[in-house]
Amino acid sequence: MKIIKYIFEAIFIYFLFLIIKIFGLKIGRKIIAPLFSNIGFLFKSKKVVRKNISHALGNIPEDQITSIIEFMWKNYAYTFVEYLYLYKFRLNKFSDPQIKISGKKILDDLIQSNKQAIFISGHFGNFELMAMELEKHKINLAAIYRPLNNFFLNPFMVFLRKKYICRKQIEKGRKGSREIIELMNKNFSIALMVDQRLGESERFSFFKKPAHTTTLPAQLALKFNCDIIPIYLERNEDNTFKMEIFDPIKINKKDNQEENKREITIKINQTVEKMILRNPKQWIWTHNRWK
Repeated sequence: MKIIKYIFEAIFIYFLFLIIKIFGLKIGRKIIAPLFSNIGFLFKSKKVVRKNISHALGNIPEDQITSIIEFMWKNYAYTFVEYLYLYKFRLNKFSDPQIKISGKKILDDLIQSNKQAIFISGHFGNFELMAMELEKHKINLAAIYRPLNNFFLNPFMVFLRKKYICRKQIEKGRKGSREIIELMNKNFSIALMVDQRLGESERFSFFKKPAHTTTLPAQLALKFNCDIIPIYLERNEDNTFKMEIFDPIKINKKDNQEENKREITIKINQTVEKMILRNPKQWIWTHNRWK
């Protein structure tokens, strides 16, 4: 039954991609956004989204909740459409700049020092653009991704990611962990999203509640003695983007490595919290971190 489900999902998605390709980026966004708003909760739990908003933002007015959810689905839709036009972002094939980056000096200093770093972010704006922009700025980079469950769709998404986002793509999992170590031994930097729930992950405070949290950035930073650099992406009203590169997370190392890992991971969660509170509409609220 699951295979049949995946077949119909793939047919539907590839049909949407065909429509987007026919009508172009701007019209494609306008066509797909209402569709995602109306059918999004067939694929993602409305209960989880509302529970997450309540966990993070407390008892806010219903109209604010509705506004956050509406923008989230619109951003989901726009990001979906933009997958087919990643080449335009990669090759700067727009009449006007699409991404304004602040904090470039941090990248320049990293390159000049010939050091590596762990770049972290969450699912904000078009989150795929983070690794793309880092690689465009000559960072020797590998990006960690979570494969799609639908194996009819996943090869196409991996193709797009490798061709236009970041050439070195590492699949999450045991095999990926070995590849990460191999690449970091070759002085690669790593980019990853830290706001998804991992079934095997430990729990750390996130908006004052225990939440599944990856400790991978902390472990890598300690093993390779490198910086953890947070990055925030925001979609503007005109569908251009702001990308802010933050100063590295300060690490006060102790003799106890477990305590170091814990302190770093808590600081990462606190950084993501600040990003979410900055503009709650920009985050994708569907990940069940508090399950």
